[in-house]
Amino acid sequence: MTIPNLNLGDYVADGVDWIKDNFDPLLDGISTGLAALVDGISGVLLAPPPLVVVAVFALLALLVRSWSFAAVTLVGMLLVVSMELWEPAMDTLALVVVAAVIALVIAIPLGILAARSDGFSAVIRPVMDFMQTMPAFVYLVPVVIFFGIGVAPGVCATIIFALPPGVRLTELAIRQVDRETVEAGEAFGGTGRQILAGIQLPLGLPTIMAGVNQVIMLALSMAVVAGMVGAGGLGAEVVGAISRVDVASGFEAGLAVVILAIYLDRLTGAIGQSTGRSLIDVLRRRRRVAPAV
Repeated sequence: MTIPNLNLGDYVADGVDWIKDNFDPLLDGISTGLAALVDGISGVLLAPPPLVVVAVFALLALLVRSWSFAAVTLVGMLLVVSMELWEPAMDTLALVVVAAVIALVIAIPLGILAARSDGFSAVIRPVMDFMQTMPAFVYLVPVVIFFGIGVAPGVCATIIFALPPGVRLTELAIRQVDRETVEAGEAFGGTGRQILAGIQLPLGLPTIMAGVNQVIMLALSMAVVAGMVGAGGLGAEVVGAISRVDVASGFEAGLAVVILAIYLDRLTGAIGQSTGRSLIDVLRRRRRVAPAV
């Protein structure tokens, strides 16, 4: 018995060609807009002297986490500067910020809708499964066809790759809120929006922030892969080192990626969860003690 070839790839290719032919002006506009956003944020990060930006990063680390994390941030970022990788590191950070923000703007409403509708959740869950199991390199093929080589395909591939955890953990955050607490809000006459804003989102914030953290981490990993399609930044440094078999450059670029990843991971992980050692926590304790003194 011979199983016929369905040629699914041909149908997908035809669909991609149709989108390219009919929406080319829209795709060009998206490409220009994304490139402008990344270039704008990168320009802001690179405008001051590197040491000033390093100090700001260390101050943020102190505000939301601890003195030790601020010290590690200072040493790590100075190491990036000393390796002469500050500019590509900021280019990568700009790409990650744009992609992660867009991904979260899409993911959080979808997660809320999935938590409120079992039918929508049943539909979107296999889509998220498909997106998470798809190899990262596969996303580069259609975006290059749509947007060509450059920053825009890298941003689009990063958004798609980083999206699923934001949807999943937002849905989980809202679903795990105690039902009795929600019913109490309903008993006091709260509307759906009031319960969402006043009960479900605040109580589910730690889980939502875990989703934000995962989105940022996946965005950073994909931003490096996107160097293969001309996205620039540290990804381009890694790809260039591989093509030249340059161990030294590859190690330095990889180390810069690790430093950036650790900083973003610890920073976003601390937001919404008190560590008790941050400058903000110290100031709060002093305010509580001051009246008693």
